[in-house]
Amino acid sequence: MTGKIAAIALILAALGAGVGMWYAQEYGFYDRIPADSPRAQVMLQTADGALPLTAIGFEGIDADSSPLRWRACFRVEGGLPDGAQPFDAPTPLIGPNWFDCYDAEQIGQDLETGAARAVLSQSEIRPDVDRVLAVYPDGRIFGWHQFNDKTPERGVMD
Repeated sequence: MTGKIAAIALILAALGAGVGMWYAQEYGFYDRIPADSPRAQVMLQTADGALPLTAIGFEGIDADSSPLRWRACFRVEGGLPDGAQPFDAPTPLIGPNWFDCYDAEQIGQDLETGAARAVLSQSEIRPDVDRVLAVYPDGRIFGWHQFNDKTPERGVMD
């Protein structure tokens, strides 16, 4: 009888830990970004410097637990200003399921097929992290943070 109780306790503990981990990853750390918040301000990197974009219908999320958890969906009227810097090797990061305006898999496919293009929003928004935007011809824009490759390779002597 004691073995059954111990087994049930272990199973319940594992189940509780699994549910807790899922909740933490899906809901626990994310906060919605109000459209009037400074965290909702999106810039565009151009050859002349950073220009603020006027986001329409901004929806965004972020978390203090990681520099990579920022995601955003919005539109801009009239397209982007000239001179947007292309971003090489964009990798849209998957967000929580409940943030349904942002679909990383679809954005990635659209970037590969040319239905969208990736541009640099802000370099080094956090150390070693860039803000990247996927821009569609109809004015839709999706943004995320991504590690950059500007850190020197380890083991290389100058």
